[in-house]
Amino acid sequence: MIDYSKIPSPCYVLDEAAFRRNLELIRSVRDRAGVEIILAFKAFALWKVFPIVREYIQCSTASSLCEARLAREEMGSPAHTYAPVYTEREFPAIMACSSHITFNSLGQFERFYPQTVGRGISCGLRVNPECSVVETDLYNPAVPGSRLGVVSGMLGDRLPEGVEGLHCHALCESTSYDLERLLAALEEKFGRFFPQIRWLNLGGGHLMTREGYDVEHLVRLLRDFRARHPHIHIILEPGSAFAWRAGVLVSTVQDVVENHGVRTAMLDVSFACHMPDCLEMPYKPAIVGATDPVVGRPTYRMGGNSCLAGDFCGDWSFDRELRVGDRVVFEDMMHYTTVKTTMFNGVTHPAIGLWTQTGEFRLLREFGYEDYKHRMA
Repeated sequence: MIDYSKIPSPCYVLDEAAFRRNLELIRSVRDRAGVEIILAFKAFALWKVFPIVREYIQCSTASSLCEARLAREEMGSPAHTYAPVYTEREFPAIMACSSHITFNSLGQFERFYPQTVGRGISCGLRVNPECSVVETDLYNPAVPGSRLGVVSGMLGDRLPEGVEGLHCHALCESTSYDLERLLAALEEKFGRFFPQIRWLNLGGGHLMTREGYDVEHLVRLLRDFRARHPHIHIILEPGSAFAWRAGVLVSTVQDVVENHGVRTAMLDVSFACHMPDCLEMPYKPAIVGATDPVVGRPTYRMGGNSCLAGDFCGDWSFDRELRVGDRVVFEDMMHYTTVKTTMFNGVTHPAIGLWTQTGEFRLLREFGYEDYKHRMA
């Protein structure tokens, strides 16, 4: 249990015990299902805790040159790399950091594949199954007209020479039953290519660490798929599942303002800068000790500290009136949140820390003026 009184504000805090529980479950699925599971940096890239990750999972997936370098330098293994586009300037460095490279289009494959020949890199093609259960279009790679992946109708009966695998990412914080639908769509639309490939990457979105997720169904589903296609190596690359409910964002009330009956607790953090998914998804996070609005109880909207008019989220009810200096702790703020932060407005960026298994706080990173200034240097 994190002792929030020992945490500086503002600060993201990774709970090591909860993090390890997620990692243990992920490793168990990997071993029982006979598949490979790798960490997606786009959701979690806190490299100072990679030594913990490597106790359970050894490889990672990258979506850019910087992520591919992080895989090589800090995970200690080459990346499974996919990016919507590669450039001539960056591709040589990406090859140096990658064991697998997936191309988003036939055009990109034809342009860059020749450079990979003889380098021991396994190349793949991203495919679009035109099937997704993701309801928010911003996060749905399979919407009509999507720029991500090749649809079945664009391919003939054989894959281009040199394509050793297929990559499909069409889930987002989804269930094993959503994956079942996706696998059926893949077999229907791309099954004709399965005899030609060595590996199939099922992307991310497999939220196996969420409470209520049917892990046993996932294991059976993957085993059954492998039984039908025993020559294909199956890869999953979840991101959120690694850090799901394994960390918080600690903030402090700095003021309370009221307008037309709406009371807003002004915090030392920003939704726009530090919790962007709350505005993009949108989604309302849980706050420790608070509930959804209850008539008769003190109720507040949470306000961010940037100048953006829409930098707020709410509402929550509390047991008592909020006062300046009170801590407000947002739950589940480790996956995606930390990798998507900005320094818009120059507002103070939260520190990053680890709450260890032994009940101690370890500061991993602080941010200051030089971080803000040198982004423009």
